[in-house]
Amino acid sequence: MKGNKKLQNAWAFYDWANSVYPLVITTAIFPIFYESYVNEEVLFFGTKWISTALITVLSASYFLLLVLTLPFLTGIADNAGNKKVFMRFFCYLGSLSCMLLAFFSKDYLELSLLIYVIAGIGFWSSLVFYNAFLPEIAHEENHDSLSAKGFSMGYFGSVLLLLICLALIFTSPEESRSLYTRLCFVLTGCWWFGFSHVTFKQLPAGNKLNLYDKSTYSKGFNEIVKVWREVKNTVRLKRFIYSFFVYSMAVQTIMLVAVYFGTKEINWGDGADAKMGLIISVLLIQLIAIPGSIALSKVSELKGNLFALKLVLFLWVILCFCAGYHPKEYVSFLMGNEIMPNYIVSEPFDFYCIAGFVGLVMGGIQSLSRSTFSKFIPQETKDTSSYFSFYDISEKLGIVIGMLAYGFIEQITGSARNSIVALVLFFAFGLLLMFFVPKEEKTINT
Repeated sequence: MKGNKKLQNAWAFYDWANSVYPLVITTAIFPIFYESYVNEEVLFFGTKWISTALITVLSASYFLLLVLTLPFLTGIADNAGNKKVFMRFFCYLGSLSCMLLAFFSKDYLELSLLIYVIAGIGFWSSLVFYNAFLPEIAHEENHDSLSAKGFSMGYFGSVLLLLICLALIFTSPEESRSLYTRLCFVLTGCWWFGFSHVTFKQLPAGNKLNLYDKSTYSKGFNEIVKVWREVKNTVRLKRFIYSFFVYSMAVQTIMLVAVYFGTKEINWGDGADAKMGLIISVLLIQLIAIPGSIALSKVSELKGNLFALKLVLFLWVILCFCAGYHPKEYVSFLMGNEIMPNYIVSEPFDFYCIAGFVGLVMGGIQSLSRSTFSKFIPQETKDTSSYFSFYDISEKLGIVIGMLAYGFIEQITGSARNSIVALVLFFAFGLLLMFFVPKEEKTINT
């Protein structure tokens, strides 16, 4: 099975299938729909929230749920040998929930946002089991290129569907745009559901899981405990997870809140200009992410994975510093003018430039993080799902902290720019920790 090109291509095709959800829904269409459809301040179970802060905190909440449940599920999957079953279940859960977003209503805000949360749970949970197949189907020297191939296919496919959705929305009569926007939720869910079967057809089938065998659940938990002990005794893997955990606080948070940030902090002009500007920014990010992912994989081939990750983290620090709460001060004592603060990123052109650079580093850090971790997993292990659960736990717990920090800082201060400051610190600390990851594996004697 390992090294089979047909299987590897089918595996990478799942990125084509599911990447439409984070782009079309969570990044592009839904944020704009949500901001135009829901008031600036909303009541959620009787509590008043800034609408964007509410979305951020809710997203953090379902990531926390994932942190608590996925180790258990992946342990069972490894023990029973049925990663494919779990992957298919969460794929179906996410894609069908995505379709149901077409019925989003501010009159039933709690129920509508619950559907949004379930869709997110489906997407992120399926990725755990998807990622776990990588070390099983490809040799170590091919992990970087295959991971980059998957992300590249995902970016291309998601951009294609986004263009189709935009054509539907902006060519429709003004009075029908809300209907066509809702139709985009259905199209995205159908795309994800339909194309996923290309992958499912080729992935190896697992064993039938006996849900009534209590030992299955205890064995699954024991598998997680065993892997955790192994992780603690491998210096390189453990330190990489620490670094990955910290910078994940910032990476995924930026991806999830970028459009919300743009709607509030950039001087777009009228509403139509804002929507088109945000769409252009999203397209820039996705299109540039493709060569960015490939380019960083080439850097890793020449200089090694750790060098490439340090480089991209340094670039992230610079980008967040520019986008955050960093005023330019123009002082002219001769003219007697007062200090006039002006943010580095405040106009559409500024945002386009930042979006382009974000795209360059976004694809690279996602792809390289996944492939680096897969290389660091002990070659003799068969517990790839359990190992990748630690990868995903680190990522999801990092997202929880990052998004809660972002949401609560915005809720308290009223400014998303203040929230960006925290992300700068996360990237900088993650970069610092990366310098302590050894190039060669070291095992702690116990």
